[in-house]
Amino acid sequence: MAKFQPRTKGLILVIIGAMLWGISGTVAQYLFQKKGFSPEWLVVIRLLVSGIILLTYAVIQEKQDIWKVWRSKHNCYSLIIFSIIGMLGVQYTYFAAIKHGNAATATILQYLSPVIITCYLAIRTKKFPSLRQSTAIAFAMLGTFLIITKGNIHSISISKLALFWGIGAAFASAFYTLQPRVLLSKWGSTLVVGWSMFIGGIAFSFIHQPWDFVGQWSINSMIAVMFVVLFGTLIAFYCYLESLKYIQPTEASVLSSMEPLSAAVLSVLWLRVPLGTIEWLGIVCVISAIIILSNVKD
Repeated sequence: MAKFQPRTKGLILVIIGAMLWGISGTVAQYLFQKKGFSPEWLVVIRLLVSGIILLTYAVIQEKQDIWKVWRSKHNCYSLIIFSIIGMLGVQYTYFAAIKHGNAATATILQYLSPVIITCYLAIRTKKFPSLRQSTAIAFAMLGTFLIITKGNIHSISISKLALFWGIGAAFASAFYTLQPRVLLSKWGSTLVVGWSMFIGGIAFSFIHQPWDFVGQWSINSMIAVMFVVLFGTLIAFYCYLESLKYIQPTEASVLSSMEPLSAAVLSVLWLRVPLGTIEWLGIVCVISAIIILSNVKD
């Protein structure tokens, strides 16, 4: 990606990360519903394994001193907060929303995060979003709604727990996008993502031990777990956080609407679910948001 301009690199990174999230969400639902896996076990395993892999990569490949982040008390506190509220929070709340509802409702609720971010930044900077940014957010939210609900809000069935965890996922996602920018600029994505995953995994191990497993193992379930851990966690979160070095949080949040788009495409190719006119209209809305946002000047 060295040949790309920084902004273009950021756009590509966030789109890749969002697409991998969308695919891994569908795969995770397969594990929960078809194989009897628990969200708690999947979260703790994906955090621990991905964190260890990324920190090992930082030592061997990048020749980094992974302990340097702990030499500043302020950075330590910031990293721990991000690890638990941001990294662990955004993963568990989303999976819990899927468990108590389904991937569709969980994604809809999680995509309240652009609205939360926009409102927060408007209050903090005392400056309203531009018309172009507001239009992009509107298109992204509308597209997400159409893709998942087929335009019929009455087709969504949400339990109280699904609603609670889904709204929690939206706030966790907003926090995850906004909070680590200083850490990223100082230490880079490899160390920040690696440590936050490992710390989040360790913290969650006190709630659900990694060896406390339920479910059905098979070749398919093993492949699914490996995909969620490596592509849906390690690579996806790395790409998303790396993108924040080049683009604004609001842009990253809106562009991550590629997540439901990739989930829709996967449904067609893997689950053979036909998409109707409303769903394709939603896809067009999401793509339109990306095109609009790509022309916004920093």
